[in-house]
Amino acid sequence: MKAIGKNIVIKSIEEEVKTSSGLVLSGEDTNQLRYKRGIVMNSGTEVHAIKAGDEVYYDKANSYMMIINDDHCVIIQERDVVLVL
Repeated sequence: MKAIGKNIVIKSIEEEVKTSSGLVLSGEDTNQLRYKRGIVMNSGTEVHAIKAGDEVYYDKANSYMMIINDDHCVIIQERDVVLVL
């Protein structure tokens, strides 16, 4: 599998979010957040700043879900990455 152009294949990370007051948000509550965390599985042929294995936050509003080899993957454009950790 190889992403083409500016596309990036990401595996989402389910994270536990804790507020400043110590309240832990449920999985359903974290799905309401606009930005999601994930690990880059594969980056496209025109993506140079992001590589496989990078941990990123991306805009989930512009993402597409696919099932590849029984894995749930997210496909985004390079411009939808907001932060590389």
